[in-house]
Amino acid sequence: MSDFFQNGVITTFHKLGKINLKKLEQELKDFSRIRPIGLVLPSLYREYASGALPNIMNALKKVNYIDQIVLCLDAASEKQFKEVKDFFSSHKKFYIIWNDGSRMKELYQLLEKNDLSPGERGKGRAVWIALGYVLAKRKCQIIALHDCDIVNYDRALIARLCYPVVNPHSEYEFCKGFYSRFTDRMYGRATRLFFTPFINALTKILGHLPFLDYMDSFRYALAGEISMRRDLAMVMRIPSDWGLEVGTLAEVYRNMALNRICQVDIADSYEHKHQELIPDNPDKGILKMSIDITKSIFRTLAQEGVQFSEGLFKTLSNIYLKIAQETVVRYENDAAINGLEFDRHSELGCVDVFSVGIKIAGEAFWQNPSKSNLLPNWSRITAALPDFFRLLQDTVKKDKEI
Repeated sequence: MSDFFQNGVITTFHKLGKINLKKLEQELKDFSRIRPIGLVLPSLYREYASGALPNIMNALKKVNYIDQIVLCLDAASEKQFKEVKDFFSSHKKFYIIWNDGSRMKELYQLLEKNDLSPGERGKGRAVWIALGYVLAKRKCQIIALHDCDIVNYDRALIARLCYPVVNPHSEYEFCKGFYSRFTDRMYGRATRLFFTPFINALTKILGHLPFLDYMDSFRYALAGEISMRRDLAMVMRIPSDWGLEVGTLAEVYRNMALNRICQVDIADSYEHKHQELIPDNPDKGILKMSIDITKSIFRTLAQEGVQFSEGLFKTLSNIYLKIAQETVVRYENDAAINGLEFDRHSELGCVDVFSVGIKIAGEAFWQNPSKSNLLPNWSRITAALPDFFRLLQDTVKKDKEI
């Protein structure tokens, strides 16, 4: 039987039966006349070199309802930027931001001089500046975003991701994508083994706080696929670190009524690169991700009025460990009935590392609870620098001529 269960505090759209993609795309084409759609693609050069990004762009050639595609290219030399720019030159309504270019660096310096820090280089900044460019063009009413390392990309993904917020007959203003991550084994360790047990541990200590119930309602809170209305993109602040996805959900919670938020099943399975887990290096891979996510959750809870103590952080790590270890057993049994490979020793090792990450995050937050890595929203940028949108468009236009 197909899953149609509605749980949690937000609406869930399921994948029930075979999708009529042709019908869905025709509706989106009609809806986009009222609500034009822009697509943001934060990408590293290596995702182009691996073939993942070209595959995605090839699939998007067949999509006729997207008005703008904005690729923000990171970690690329001038030669690599030209290569990517030329490769995609035949794509219509395509714009590329060279995040490492001298002109973009000058814009970031301008922001710094005006106490509007654009944060450090990374996915958060790339998403933020690409959102700014779509907003600067002042045409798209809907903005979608997804990662560029998806190996098995299918255009049904973007159609289902956009539909809930593009449909003029619906009330939703923010949509989060979710999916299953498995091949011959289960993936999604950061979600399965860290995030969900961590939220459950916080709930066990603090009780069913509205924010925790909200976060627990998402089936894949760490997914990078979202769509939203333009007005939300203007006022939303996003983190510049690995806490991007969770921080975005926190900002949506702060700015939106719950009945305006939904999630949608966008793929039968989803395959992309797997982050390394380096137990003795808290500055890389999944361990850093878990630390940044933990600090983001702590900051949001503090803003909600939760008072923390050093004792709570120690207790939290222990409770997380117990819940996560029990969760591993559940996943092992789930894998067995589906004939999937499962390495209990490796999974328990991940849990041990994540528990250390929670301690590191707790110590960092306790030392400086007011520290924030949230980037300024675009309403503030344009209020302080009314000409910034024009400068951004000029920069992208001049870089295109390189």
